[in-house]
Amino acid sequence: MEETIYRKMYARLFNRVTDAIKVLETEEEKEAKQLLIQAQMETEELYLLAEGEC
Repeated sequence: MEETIYRKMYARLFNRVTDAIKVLETEEEKEAKQLLIQAQMETEELYLLAEGEC
């Protein structure tokens, strides 16, 4: 179970960081920052949900 949540967290974070990098290439720093903040929040939520299941 624990491995599954970490896979989900990694995939979510990796994809959001990739999105932010693409946005940075267009020089839209505020949008990239928002994507990274969103990634943090989503990943933390997944982690907390998993902790509650243990």
